[in-house]
Amino acid sequence: MPKGYVVARAKVTNASLWAAYAAKASEAIKQYGGTPLARGGLMTVAEGEGRARNVIIEFASFEAAKAYALSQEYAAARKEREGAGEIDIIIVEGV
Repeated sequence: MPKGYVVARAKVTNASLWAAYAAKASEAIKQYGGTPLARGGLMTVAEGEGRARNVIIEFASFEAAKAYALSQEYAAARKEREGAGEIDIIIVEGV
């Protein structure tokens, strides 16, 4: 079965609010069996607009990644993120 991935591109405008969001999101990631593969760090925009913070989280399946992203636990983390920045999040099936 192919793995599932949550891929996010973010622009942080309030680091302290973002930290509270990240802490709660990390708890939910663990609960749903996710493994962060990339979280911030160095990056270069090779094409397009890009964002300063990029995240890739691996899950056992597409369904598990979707369950995390649509969970009540992650929804609670999202509330912590209000006013902290902008983010695009997608769920992708691996090959």
